[in-house]
Amino acid sequence: MALLITDLCINCDVCEPECPNGAISGGAEYYLIDPRLCTECVGHHDRPRCIEVCPVECIIPDPAHAETREELHEKFRRPVPVRTGSG
Repeated sequence: MALLITDLCINCDVCEPECPNGAISGGAEYYLIDPRLCTECVGHHDRPRCIEVCPVECIIPDPAHAETREELHEKFRRPVPVRTGSG
């Protein structure tokens, strides 16, 4: 299951640099996690780093993106390319 940052986020910027998949980015009001990139740190760490460093505990499992540990590991092995630019 991908993770989700709730509206309790205080925009402290500690989670974004901790994400090994580049899944966390700044949003209009608070940080966002791209579920296509989030592997809950499977393949990188024992526990999700963003959850470990969040000072307000605003990162939760995203019920809209349920995935098994095996699916997360497969996503880790075949990351989704991040598109840039307009083309």
